[in-house]
Amino acid sequence: MASVEIQNVRKAYGDFETIKGVSVEVPDGAFVVLVGPSGCGKSTLLRMIAGLEEITGGTIRIDGRVINDVEPKNRDIAMVFQNYALYPHMTIAENMSFSLRLAKASKEEIATRVADAARILGLGDYLQRYPKQLSGGQRQRVAMGRAIVRNPKVFLFDEPLSNLDAKLRVQMRAELKDIHARFKTTTVYVTHDQIEAMTMADRIVVMRDGIVEQIGSPLDLYDRPVNTFVASFIGSPSMNFLSARIGEDRKSVVTENGIRLPVGSEALLASGAAVSYGIRPEHLTIAPNGDGIPVVVTNIEPTGSETFVQGMVDGQKISAQLRERLVVKTGELLNLTLAPANSHLFDAASGVRLS
Repeated sequence: MASVEIQNVRKAYGDFETIKGVSVEVPDGAFVVLVGPSGCGKSTLLRMIAGLEEITGGTIRIDGRVINDVEPKNRDIAMVFQNYALYPHMTIAENMSFSLRLAKASKEEIATRVADAARILGLGDYLQRYPKQLSGGQRQRVAMGRAIVRNPKVFLFDEPLSNLDAKLRVQMRAELKDIHARFKTTTVYVTHDQIEAMTMADRIVVMRDGIVEQIGSPLDLYDRPVNTFVASFIGSPSMNFLSARIGEDRKSVVTENGIRLPVGSEALLASGAAVSYGIRPEHLTIAPNGDGIPVVVTNIEPTGSETFVQGMVDGQKISAQLRERLVVKTGELLNLTLAPANSHLFDAASGVRLS
């Protein structure tokens, strides 16, 4: 195992800079997820760790050693790709053992490592088959097995589950967490799916436009996002944002037409200052006695265990994730409430969190 240190790393293609001075520390044995929208630079950063992209500026260290100019094969990393990258003319056993055969490992060592990885991944009955004879989930297991047999210092995963269906993704997330718990190998994992990030990571690195917006544990990012971008990206469904102004008491905010919304503590800004008021859909509940926030229902989606309600508050969209089974129609009024401690305030102009 080893730590990974990324210090002020930059990547430019001519005049276009895609990574703009990123610094991230991945502790020894940690599972760190790089997450962000398409084009934010997360896969480019992963490929620079792997040595598949040259570094324009900055330093990357693995286990304390600068690896900027080290060949990929000498970095002691193993990478799992989105498209499996299996050799179609080789059996599963041959695919998994390929790197060991290149390293001229003994037949006994190869057989032992492949058998161990196959047992962990449930591939023991498939070692003599070819990739085309396996399902997508089984092929991804083979790709992981090929990485595991190398016993690398660092695992790198580039959106490995994005080609799988929803049910299989959930299963594979659990298997990846189990593999990490077994091996404790330092892991850097790239995804655009914040659910994957929240359920798998020790630490999450949220990226946008080649910079790091926030680094923290999943619950740190969920509970205290530093800006509206992180707040909207982390959490599913996304956080609601309502335009408002700080009330005269500085303990509430008021929408344009006078709807008062509670805040958890006294606002740092002066009365009348423009803010963006954030509340997560799952933190809204039905108000007793008709009090609370008046929401005009525009859509309702019952799922059995939950009911998703979309509506309008003072001309602004809002959504709620409710545990109750409701009998409500489009156009009707639904009063919702929330605990003030679950509210979030952001500066209207910059989007930065107001602590």
